[in-house]
Amino acid sequence: MQVRRWIDQCNADLPARAQGLIRFEIDLTPRTITVLECRPPWRDDMGPEWTRHPICRFRYTKVRGEWSLFWSDRNLRFREYDLVEPTPSIEQLIAEVERDPTSIFWG
Repeated sequence: MQVRRWIDQCNADLPARAQGLIRFEIDLTPRTITVLECRPPWRDDMGPEWTRHPICRFRYTKVRGEWSLFWSDRNLRFREYDLVEPTPSIEQLIAEVERDPTSIFWG
């Protein structure tokens, strides 16, 4: 899966100083792939679980055979990213997230 390879590469490319402070994960459902930024607890009373913040979501529409790209707003609701059209090639959407011309994905 292209998204898994991309995320594995993102994790591998993290600088040494960031190792253990951030990691990227994906959540899969039958129609969506959500990319998450994960960080360790920053206070002892927060427990051992890492926080998970969505970066983007890829949604597949089977009828059209196309992927669409969504971004997460401050309320963690996904909004359609309208600067790229839905496409059968998820690689184009990955490239748009990496490029991030509006700083909507990576801040």
